[in-house]
Amino acid sequence: MHDFHTHFVPEDVITWIKDNKKTLQAKWIQKDPAKEDFLSINDKWAFELKHEFIHANLYLDQMNRVGVTHAVVSPIPQLFLYDFPSEITSELSSVYNNSLAKWVESSRGQLSALATVSLNNPTQAVLDLKDAMRQGLKGAIIGPGLNGQLLSNPHFAPFWEEANSQEAIIFIHPLLSEDPRLKQRMMPNLIGVPWETTICATDILLSGLLDQYSKVKILLAHGGGFLPYQIGRLNKGYEQWPLVSNNLNKQPIEYLRDFWYDNVLWNSSSLEYLAKTVGEDRIVPGSDFPFDLSAWPPEKKFSKGTNALLGK
Repeated sequence: MHDFHTHFVPEDVITWIKDNKKTLQAKWIQKDPAKEDFLSINDKWAFELKHEFIHANLYLDQMNRVGVTHAVVSPIPQLFLYDFPSEITSELSSVYNNSLAKWVESSRGQLSALATVSLNNPTQAVLDLKDAMRQGLKGAIIGPGLNGQLLSNPHFAPFWEEANSQEAIIFIHPLLSEDPRLKQRMMPNLIGVPWETTICATDILLSGLLDQYSKVKILLAHGGGFLPYQIGRLNKGYEQWPLVSNNLNKQPIEYLRDFWYDNVLWNSSSLEYLAKTVGEDRIVPGSDFPFDLSAWPPEKKFSKGTNALLGK
C-alpha cells in the first residue's frame, strides 16, 4: 500500500531552523506537558513536533507497522516560509530537498519525496524544482497561492512552465485559513483547510490552466476540498455565463478528471462519490501522517491512481 500524503522534517532542517532562529522568529513552545513542544515560525501555525515528524527510524517503523510499503514524503507546509525573503526560502528549500533526496536514496525503495520551492519568487522556484528533480524527487508540494495571488496568476507562469516540461507532480496543500471569521472551534483547520483547496482548485479549473499545462500532475489534498461536491454549480455557471465558459474547452465536471486526489476524507460515502465522479484511477491513498487530523493508517480503498501518478 502506498501513502501519497505524509510529512517529515529531516534533522538537517531542524538544525537549519535553530541556526536561523532569530531571523525566523522560531519558538519551541510547551503547550501541554503530555505533548512534545510546538514549533512556531514567525508567530504563525504552531504545530507539535511529534517524534514521528523528526525521527526517521520511528517514521519508518510506524509506516511498516501499518503496512505502508511506499510513502511519498512531503515537506511540512508550516515550513514553506513564503513570508520571508526568497533568499531565506530558497536556502531552506535547498537544505530540505537535499536531505529528502538522501533519505530516499538510502530507503531501498520505501520512499519517494516531493520538494519545497520558493513560490515567493517563481524564477527561483524554477531553479529549486530543477535541482530537486535532478536529485530524483518527483515534483513539489506548494501552497494554494500567496499574498492574495492565486496560482493562475501570470506571476507564477515560469513555475508552471517548468513543472509542465518536467511532467512533475505538484501537490497543492493548504495552510490553515486566516479568514477572521474562522478563529474558533478549530474551524481554521476543520473547514478552512479544505476551503483554501476549493478556492485554489476552482481557480485553476476555470482559468484554463489545466489545458495550458496539461502534463503537470496536480494532486489535491483532502479529496479536493469541497470542489467535487459542488461541481454541479460550476456546470450550471458554465451554461449560464460566458465569463465562466470563455476559458474552457469542456464542461467543468470533465476537468475534474485532470486532477488527482488523495482519499483523506474519513467518510466512505464521500469517497464513493468522489470515485464515481472523477474515476478510481484519479484517486491515491493518503494519510496526512503524522498530524493529529490524519487518516492513519491510510484508507486502502481506491488506489488505482498510484502507478499513473508515480509514472510507473
